[in-house]
Amino acid sequence: MTLRYGRFAVPDTKARYGRIDGFTVRLFDGPPWRGGKETDDTLPLAACDRVCPVAPTKIVCVGRNYGAHIEEIGGSEFPKEPILCLKPTSSLLEPGGTIRLPRESERVEHEIELGVVIGHRCRRVPVAHALDQVFGYTVVGDITARDLQKRDGQWARSKGFDSFCPVGPEIVAGINPNALSLHARVNGVERQAGNTRDMVFSVAEIVSFVSQTMTLEPGDLISTGTPDGVGILAEGDMLEMEIEHIGVLRVAVRKERV
Repeated sequence: MTLRYGRFAVPDTKARYGRIDGFTVRLFDGPPWRGGKETDDTLPLAACDRVCPVAPTKIVCVGRNYGAHIEEIGGSEFPKEPILCLKPTSSLLEPGGTIRLPRESERVEHEIELGVVIGHRCRRVPVAHALDQVFGYTVVGDITARDLQKRDGQWARSKGFDSFCPVGPEIVAGINPNALSLHARVNGVERQAGNTRDMVFSVAEIVSFVSQTMTLEPGDLISTGTPDGVGILAEGDMLEMEIEHIGVLRVAVRKERV
């Protein structure tokens, strides 16, 4: 059964998690992946302001996980194991938020990715049991300052700016992650179109691999790589990222003002 979860700004209290039931949000008393329970409190979905649906201890990103993307960035060989990097949690951005183009970069690009939200604390999980550790899936924008990525030779700065990790609009549990279509549009024009079946490493393989290195905590976020078609973002753009069975994540783009 497919279940949809979000996190919502609730008046006079901190943001709360909720399960989306038609046009109603049924609020929880805590994060559902940390044992939060559904309460009797409800809100109409139309009246809810969405905030970032995750609050992870870490964001793990996988690079070069689609063959056509490897080719478009000048690669010639598929990696023999997943290539990992980390984004800071300060890079998280809520649905409907604004990506801020930093003055340090002249080429900021969009990357749509399937996000995996971990449901259980786990370490050294075998591939056969890796999907059992997943709470659900979401849309992630792995925004990247491409010029800084090439200049630095590693990826921390290029992917770590504030607002460079939009997530949402929801977390969906109960779907098969292995054949989901992905689309990214800028100002209504499609830039990226792919499918998770074309991943070099599957979701199960990625979760297992990451867990060999670091303990995964409930609510942690893994971003699984992007298909080809990445492109530059500019002042005033509207970026839409859509994944089948999950939804559309929309964010604006503006130059950093400070």
